Amino acid sequence: MKNSQYLKQYVQKHPENKMAWYLLGKEYKKNGQEGKANYCFNQAGGVYEAFEQSKVPGDMLREYEEGLLRTARERERRTGVTRKLLLALSLFLLVLMPAAAIAPGKDLGVSAGKPYAVQSADLPALSEGQAARGKRGGSEPTAINKVLFTAREAGNGPSARDLAGILGSGGGKAHSLTAVLGMKRSGKWLIWKERLPVAYTVDRGENGRTTIQSYDAAACACKPPDAGTLTERAAGWQERQEQLATLWSALAGFRAAKGRLPESLSELAGDFPGNWLAGTKPLMERAFEPLKAIAAERSRKGAQGAAAGATAPDQDMKAAAGAAASAGEGGMEMPFLSQPLAILIDKQKHRLAVTSGGIIVRSYEVGLGGSRTPEGRFVITDKVVNPNGHDNGEFGSRGMQLSDTSYAIHGTDEPESVGKDESKGCIRMKRDDIEELFNLVPKGTKVQIVKGGLLPDETLSSEKPFTLNAAGNQTNPRKEYHWLN
Repeated sequence: MKNSQYLKQYVQKHPENKMAWYLLGKEYKKNGQEGKANYCFNQAGGVYEAFEQSKVPGDMLREYEEGLLRTARERERRTGVTRKLLLALSLFLLVLMPAAAIAPGKDLGVSAGKPYAVQSADLPALSEGQAARGKRGGSEPTAINKVLFTAREAGNGPSARDLAGILGSGGGKAHSLTAVLGMKRSGKWLIWKERLPVAYTVDRGENGRTTIQSYDAAACACKPPDAGTLTERAAGWQERQEQLATLWSALAGFRAAKGRLPESLSELAGDFPGNWLAGTKPLMERAFEPLKAIAAERSRKGAQGAAAGATAPDQDMKAAAGAAASAGEGGMEMPFLSQPLAILIDKQKHRLAVTSGGIIVRSYEVGLGGSRTPEGRFVITDKVVNPNGHDNGEFGSRGMQLSDTSYAIHGTDEPESVGKDESKGCIRMKRDDIEELFNLVPKGTKVQIVKGGLLPDETLSSEKPFTLNAAGNQTNPRKEYHWLN
């Protein structure tokens, strides 16, 4: 009963966690409380279906349960009840999920606690027409209601935790296909580059059978099928996710500055100085109210929810990844880049990166002023088009003030100085780069300038720059800026 108490407390705090509902149901069933068990299994949805379709040997479960309880008792003595629960959930996932998630007959050589390489399975690529007709590879109907997208670190294949998150977001008994994009790692960072490749797909059938198809030849030691239009649709998902990340960040910045959420999107995309957003897109107009509602709910939960979200960058990404698998092109998508966008400037490498948690979204080469460029933490307080009335003057076509200082991130009329220490302290950028950055990061974005060594050497830009439909008058002719260019 003690395990049931721990799990009950957890689902009360995290009712969206389908795996926790499933585990609580198993505890109630073991204790003869069938009514409570059935309620929990209903809440678990697709996770329950996937697990109950599998054949997990009883002695294996007992062996791991004994190990789990021994480890949990040790963890409780050291770190308390909360960490004990998290470890218990992790061990259950690692033990149960491989057997539940893979189609019968696919031996993946799973080792407890380790990710596994995916073998080639029987899911061919969908063409756009096949997806629209609900067919796969021929005339057999598959009734795929939606195609989901998410992203993970490339190269390791799906872990048990990854699969639990994917299966838990797939929509009950409906046939669903999730395409997982692969992000490469560079040091502590995951790289969100343009047109991420499809790493694998998870196809959950209506009968509970789940099939994994690898699109990575190195991972499956096979010749994968052509990703086909999945790659094109994935690129569209990435574009939409960047728009959602910008809107989500603007909501966070506005609330931090004013202590409330905006009444409407126009309050974020108005004339200077109300240009928190440089512009909008139709998707952002549709997403404003749903995202505002989520932000309001998080705000209502108060400091406890904020503290629970204060995790390391990689943990932020992993926590968001399962919950943010998209609802498909026709439905409301949640932000995969769930941490507000931030700017990190590496003085040693002359790099400015836009980040979301542990993910680098963009990285540009910048001009600096050596020791004249201050280190520390700032916030973008003004966003100005054509500072001092010029698009080709010393501050270029865009400027973003750093807190209440004489420093800014801006363009330059000396593009050859980018990559060098020739400014008086400001951060100089090439015209195309500053204009994309101006669109991507809202007013209120946090900026950190560090001595160096935190960012990769590579720049990360896009052949199709991030743009918005400009809103309002974003010039400020009444003020002459005296930034330390």
